[in-house]
Amino acid sequence: MCGIWAVFGIENADVTKCECAFGKLRHRGPDATRFQRENALPNAFLGFHRLSIVSTPFGIQPLRIYQYPNTLLLCNGELYNFKELGKEYDLKYETGSDVECVIHLYHKFGIEKCAQQLDGVFAFCLVDLETQCFYIARDPYGVRPIFRLVTSEGIIGIASEAKGLIDLTKNLNGTKWYIEQFSPASVAKYQLTENGRAQLIEEKRFYQMGMRPFFKPWISYDVLTDDISANIRNLLTAAVEKRLMSNRRIGCLLSGGLDSSLISALLVKLSREKKLPYKVQSFSVGLGEDSPDLVAAREVAKFIGSEHYEVMFTENDIITVLDDVIYTLETCDITTIRASICMFLIAKFIKENTNTTVIFSGEGADEVAQGYIYFKNAPTPEEGSADSRRLLSEIYLYDGLRADRTTAAHCLELRVPFLDQQFTNYFLNLPTEIRCPRDGNMEKYLIRAAFDDCNLLPKNILWRHKEAFSDGVAHAKRSLFNMVQDWVEDKVSDEELANASIDYPHLTPVTKESYYYRKVFEKHYPGQAAKLVPKYWMPKWTDVKDPSARFIAHYAAS
Repeated sequence: MCGIWAVFGIENADVTKCECAFGKLRHRGPDATRFQRENALPNAFLGFHRLSIVSTPFGIQPLRIYQYPNTLLLCNGELYNFKELGKEYDLKYETGSDVECVIHLYHKFGIEKCAQQLDGVFAFCLVDLETQCFYIARDPYGVRPIFRLVTSEGIIGIASEAKGLIDLTKNLNGTKWYIEQFSPASVAKYQLTENGRAQLIEEKRFYQMGMRPFFKPWISYDVLTDDISANIRNLLTAAVEKRLMSNRRIGCLLSGGLDSSLISALLVKLSREKKLPYKVQSFSVGLGEDSPDLVAAREVAKFIGSEHYEVMFTENDIITVLDDVIYTLETCDITTIRASICMFLIAKFIKENTNTTVIFSGEGADEVAQGYIYFKNAPTPEEGSADSRRLLSEIYLYDGLRADRTTAAHCLELRVPFLDQQFTNYFLNLPTEIRCPRDGNMEKYLIRAAFDDCNLLPKNILWRHKEAFSDGVAHAKRSLFNMVQDWVEDKVSDEELANASIDYPHLTPVTKESYYYRKVFEKHYPGQAAKLVPKYWMPKWTDVKDPSARFIAHYAAS
């Protein structure tokens, strides 16, 4: 996990202001920083904040190697198959950095096939000084973020987070501009003109959801059998195993729900088999010792044998960090903000109290395996499957965004095995009628059944009903969002709410809670909601007005 930043075509740039904008990403890479102006690039600046995970003294970027001295690479990623690619294509690595393979693959195959060959997560900007072109690419599910500043004058900015670009817009008097997330599974090519301005040549997708990955898989498809449970076990285990690539201590977020518990159990099991030189640390968060998630996580941690930490928070802690969370997230989406508060608090605890740097979590399971409560209302298995794919295509706007920003804000790197390309390809191509909730009730049945006889988790955890994260960390009578709603009641006037459609015609807030979120968002990212937050996350096939799962009839968690 690193912070990448670049701007092209900015004439007479104020270097101090550019450095200040670049500095907004320092949390993503506290180990080393480089900010430079490249002589061969008129009116361009490049910057990189490094979090060293696969330790090599030559990992600082922009990366440049002797074999291709006219190519520069800025990459935030972990490429789990870089050694296999080196052997397969006889690539002559020089730095020991896993992302160096991007440069070799670009020169061997071009940008599209380069991106297709990468098994991992990535967001990169590659500059070809010889052709005066640069390229942007992002992994299939957008696990690693990349934002783009687009102007009508040919100035293009690139950054891991929008906050690294917003300050640049203050000098764009009379120029039309916007900031957006670069689309996952996409590559773009830009040509630089004589004055350094950037012209978009082509932008296209290199991967379609559900396709078999182009790279050589970790597990050969030839060994997959008719035993669906065995295939799920093997593929998910492999997804965890490949993500052990790290020279920093690895830990896991453990809520006590199925997703995080399963990933934590696999992680601890594999860490013992690989003889990692430390005990895996697990972390749970809750409001008081009787919070449902804390109770369940405590049981899981004891069962799997992790070094467990419980992070207690108060209602005052929620209010104290709320504004910082919204700034960190770069969104005003209601569900995302609610779910991020406790993830922000637990990441803060990990950074301040442990030496764990790489964090595993269960994000992606609900999208891949139709785990949200509302899937029980799906009219047909086919419609449920279609919405599962929709959620995956949008995860970078919601849960993926939450997971990245809250951890990166505290210099941690997140890894999400459920979004492994080979695992998702296999699961999404299983028959639609067996992927939906079983008997209209038990969500993620295939995953639960796959591990039922493995003694990996207690049975009551393996078959525990879905609990919304912001509910599970609090208690049954009073959820986290109720606490926020009470606090914002006198922070937003009735008059402000009545005029919300005038102030905010896009995604008009309808409650004081959502109005407050929007007001804080606009303070930091004025006028950018339409691009950064195209729509609110909301459940389908239900008439609820609030996105919390508590308001859906099938909600069964205690």
